Amino acid sequence: MKEQEVNKTEVLVDYVMGHVVDHTYWQPVPGLPKVYLPSWMSLHVMMMLIAAVLLIFLFCVLYKKKQRVPTGLTNLLEVFILFVRDGIAIPCLGEKDGKAMTPMVCTFFFFILTCNLLSLIPIFSTATGNINVTAALSLIVLSVMIFGAIWKNGIGGFFSAFMPHGLPIPVLLMVGPIEFVGIFVKCASLMIRLFANMLAGHIVLFSIIGLIYAMGPIFILPSFVMGLGVYLLEILVSCLQAFIFTLLGTMFIGLVHHPSH
Repeated sequence: MKEQEVNKTEVLVDYVMGHVVDHTYWQPVPGLPKVYLPSWMSLHVMMMLIAAVLLIFLFCVLYKKKQRVPTGLTNLLEVFILFVRDGIAIPCLGEKDGKAMTPMVCTFFFFILTCNLLSLIPIFSTATGNINVTAALSLIVLSVMIFGAIWKNGIGGFFSAFMPHGLPIPVLLMVGPIEFVGIFVKCASLMIRLFANMLAGHIVLFSIIGLIYAMGPIFILPSFVMGLGVYLLEILVSCLQAFIFTLLGTMFIGLVHHPSH
């Protein structure tokens, strides 16, 4: 009996960690054989590719741009696009830059949201719970902050953003380096926030679901009730984290691109 319990625990831990940790194999159902992936692909890379394919299919096939009066799915997608443009891009970047950078901002929002929601399907994995994925997203934000600001304002204008006017020189010598380091700290906070929220939430959720497998039928009802509550909370967190990452990333870009504001 003890050996069976230990075996169940090992299978459960392997399944939970297999959902949130990157691997070279895919195990949709605990206890079934693992599907090993090609050498050039990891589990989380596959999840991101699936998310990208879904978005391409959604916007290139199902989204009907030529509709004069959008209906159905096109209308729903335009609600989100207008929300991102009018609620995030334009307020953070201004009218001109906001409209120009809306495609990038929408890409951030829809990609993160798709990865987050995809990970709530048990057979899939949590790509945004991988710190390498969130680090890559944050690195894109950092690159736009630095190189975009240099392209827009010049090197002198870029560094002047870290030197507030009207401060005494001794104070300016302290504030300038702190403000410069701050852009890296901001991007690091984006990376850690998304990673930590998605990782922790999915470990809790799949551990509760796994209790049915570990404890037997007697735990079906309490596990279902707790799991449903956490699952609904994770749907909210998935949407909220996509919004927060997009909002803060766009805001950080706007602060560097438009230091006078």
